[in-house]
Amino acid sequence: MQFHYALVDDLFSREEFERRVEEKMESCGDLVDEVTAAMMVVQDCGRHHVKIKDLSGRSSLFSFFGKVVAKNPPREFERPGGEKGLVTSLILGDETGQVRAILWDEKAMAAQEIEVGEVLEVIGRHPNRTPTEITVMAMRQAMVEIVGPTQVEPSLAPPKRRDLTVKVMAIGEPRMVPRRDGTETEVQALIVGNNEGLFRMSCWVPDLIEGISEGASLHIQGALEKVRKYGREFSIDERSTIGEAPVDIPVEIHSIQEVEEGGSFSVCGSVLSCKPARTFSTKEGRVSCVRNLFLTDGTHQIGVVLWGEDHARAEIMPGDRVSLYLCSARKGRSGNLELHAGRGSMVKVHQLDEAVEEEITGTVIATSDGTFLDTGEDQFLVRGNLPHGHEVRARVTRRGKRISIHSFEETLPDMAELNARIDAFLEMTGSGNTFTPHGRQDISK
Repeated sequence: MQFHYALVDDLFSREEFERRVEEKMESCGDLVDEVTAAMMVVQDCGRHHVKIKDLSGRSSLFSFFGKVVAKNPPREFERPGGEKGLVTSLILGDETGQVRAILWDEKAMAAQEIEVGEVLEVIGRHPNRTPTEITVMAMRQAMVEIVGPTQVEPSLAPPKRRDLTVKVMAIGEPRMVPRRDGTETEVQALIVGNNEGLFRMSCWVPDLIEGISEGASLHIQGALEKVRKYGREFSIDERSTIGEAPVDIPVEIHSIQEVEEGGSFSVCGSVLSCKPARTFSTKEGRVSCVRNLFLTDGTHQIGVVLWGEDHARAEIMPGDRVSLYLCSARKGRSGNLELHAGRGSMVKVHQLDEAVEEEITGTVIATSDGTFLDTGEDQFLVRGNLPHGHEVRARVTRRGKRISIHSFEETLPDMAELNARIDAFLEMTGSGNTFTPHGRQDISK
């Protein structure tokens, strides 16, 4: 019964589900067993079967019918403990869309008997909150007719290797990501472009791009091309090779005036203003964050919405020169056109100032925009750990309004001067700051 409860676990508690199952059995005069009654309760809630386009609800499991559009042969792999495993996938579709169904071990072996064109009844869940994939928990052949797809959608088709010559527009920081087998690997994102447009590229062997700088022209052999819902992207791995291209590749960057609703755009400009990042809960119940700012290219300006931890928590200050790559343009709540940076986008803050090593004395003030060192005359965004509310003398590397901390020591503050500087800082940050009277008391101790 737990299997069936997972289909409706976002609607009511386990106890309520069991009560409804018992009521269903009684109302049927005990002519149905517990499993059948559970399925009837699920069906009463409208969760028995959904269309493929609706495989995005908040329940743990989904039940649906899908026609087999394509199948892949099983692939053997080794788990971290050395145990062998088997995995394969099916592309299932109906009149509303397609989904990749992942089958493991015994189910992967059984999938070899499935034929293209058959209709399956599937119960499964999303792996790692990936809406275009379903991990199959149970399946069976269904006597249901689905008039629908015969070809695999481009976004679900296997990636193809191709050679391309591109210009590197931006390089992200390396980050660790989980593999399907539970281990982690390093990946580094790039934005590249040529006469076909701008694309996101993931490098799964960061050594391949070591020493490569933004603006370089590259010839890449064996890049994997994938079609996503937000556009094409590429991956390079151990089977790819990279060499310098002796040509200058023209790449188009849009002006803010060119931004139109419904398209994907890459723009460059200066930050007019930015609000603190704020957290929210997604439809799936996950906690994420979002941040709003205004960007100008000197002639026009536009609102920008940064989605997710990587974008919303980026160190961005008014006056910064930033490039926004592969952002979607759509109307905001106010009806004005906005650029939205989300999955597949990249936000690049340009460091235009030279690095200077110096000593700075000030008060550490932590806000939702980051930690600042306030000198009384200026405020610097801190990279590194400093104790909130303390007066410190720090040895730093400064680039404009940003400082990286090498070492620091605490000093005793002048309380009258400190309170005056706090008032000036609060006035500077405006109504969006989260610095409270309680924080002032902390500093004054």
